[in-house]
Amino acid sequence: MGLVERNNLISNVSPPFDHLLATQFVDEFLSMERRFIQRDWEPAELDAGQFAEITFRILYHLDSGNLNYNKEVKDCKRYFINNDVPHALNRKDVSHLSSVLGAIYEFRSDRGAVHISPTYSPNHMDSKYLIESIRWCMNEMLRIFWNGDREEVAKTIRELLQFDVPCIGAYGDILIVQRTDLKSDEEILILLHYAGENGFSRKELGLHALSSPSSITTNLQKLCSPTKRQIIKLKNGNYRLTDLGSRRIRMELADKLLLSI
Repeated sequence: MGLVERNNLISNVSPPFDHLLATQFVDEFLSMERRFIQRDWEPAELDAGQFAEITFRILYHLDSGNLNYNKEVKDCKRYFINNDVPHALNRKDVSHLSSVLGAIYEFRSDRGAVHISPTYSPNHMDSKYLIESIRWCMNEMLRIFWNGDREEVAKTIRELLQFDVPCIGAYGDILIVQRTDLKSDEEILILLHYAGENGFSRKELGLHALSSPSSITTNLQKLCSPTKRQIIKLKNGNYRLTDLGSRRIRMELADKLLLSI
């Protein structure tokens, strides 16, 4: 449950990815996404470099047939441009990925001491650049290598472009929004953001939202109303965010996705 399920993501790329590399690949991506939404800019370069190393090793393994957990980035890049050896992967796909991964890996910022504005620092801008580059690489790897249904990979890619939701805790089958400063409609929107394209039923929202049943019903009606149109009721009875609802999440509620209050 949630935007992206870790184990499902790993199982749909392994094989063809080696299982250990697939696990590292997914975990590094999810870790960097989580740190980005939590505004933890400083580790971006280190995390991004690790993601690039892992992805280079995956591509090298799939292109050469040789599994090497310690293969250096420079050696992978040298192999990809070597025309004297057989290559299993599409050369254009590898070339594009190698270029972006190389930029991620080699990226170094020496602007940390420069103050830009009260809201944007060099570290913030560098982190933004790196996370968008990593998202592109992740989506491209899924596009090329996903084992499952093509609509499922398209759905996963769409959901990878959304925010993580650190404020939601999953305890077994129980979800809880771990903030105490949310209005009822905000809690519903954040839960539906977490639910992704499948949405939640009225029963599920009643289980997860710590608001009174009457408040949940009233706010669902309000958010579905012609004046709001921030959620929509699907044919199966589930509720999900509309583009207007997603826009409100990004524009008004991004800070409230964080765990800290």
